[in-house]
Amino acid sequence: MADDPHFFSWDERRDIAHPGDLDASLTFAVEHFINCAKEAIKSHGLFAVALSGGSTPKKIFEMLSSDLYSKELDWSKVLLFWGDERSVPPTDPDSNFRMAMDAGLKTLSIPREHIFRMEAETNIEENSHTYEAKIKEVLGDRPFDLIMLGMGEDGHTASLFPGTRALEEKTALVVPNEVPQKKSWRMTLTYPCINRARNTVIYVLGKSKEPMIRQVFLEKHTPPFPVSLVGTPENKALWVVDSEAGFPLLEKKKV
Repeated sequence: MADDPHFFSWDERRDIAHPGDLDASLTFAVEHFINCAKEAIKSHGLFAVALSGGSTPKKIFEMLSSDLYSKELDWSKVLLFWGDERSVPPTDPDSNFRMAMDAGLKTLSIPREHIFRMEAETNIEENSHTYEAKIKEVLGDRPFDLIMLGMGEDGHTASLFPGTRALEEKTALVVPNEVPQKKSWRMTLTYPCINRARNTVIYVLGKSKEPMIRQVFLEKHTPPFPVSLVGTPENKALWVVDSEAGFPLLEKKKV
């Protein structure tokens, strides 16, 4: 990938992939997901992924479930977790779990016992502890093979919103997080969990994301936006940006 002209290192913590337009970027994202899965299955027999909500992951799930890609993987060896969830039941239209299932993942041959929903609709603090215990039980000392993330137009990622308590978490893998700006609670993976993953991918597609891309990469902000804290020198984050969202980065690279 390092020899790909559409891929470059931004700094010690972040790599950029800019495959082209929206369709090319979605295809790249799907093929990257499949490659991560094949590598994990070959290495240790299972592929553990934490899914994201949002419009881009929905399109990725639809493509993965399509005739073109669904036969690329042994889905019986895939473990589905979630990176965050709203305080709604799994039947609610706002549920990240429901979105992923309805986008086609329920049509794949993933064993029911390999699907680990975040139960955030009740007892969110207790259920956060339970979810962390389940991650440790299933994965042991291994990190996630892939954590899928997006970026909100306020710079949040997962349910790590600006100014919220979860940003300060240093040890727990999963926490409940009150989000006053949304007048709600969320369950979310934390930086200690996200920044250990073998692969962490932030999908940022579309012109509406361009202003925040500019702020995250080309300006200094104190405190930094939550998404800016994803990625370490040991485990770099991969940003997948299309031509519209990534325009400021591509222009900067030319200079």
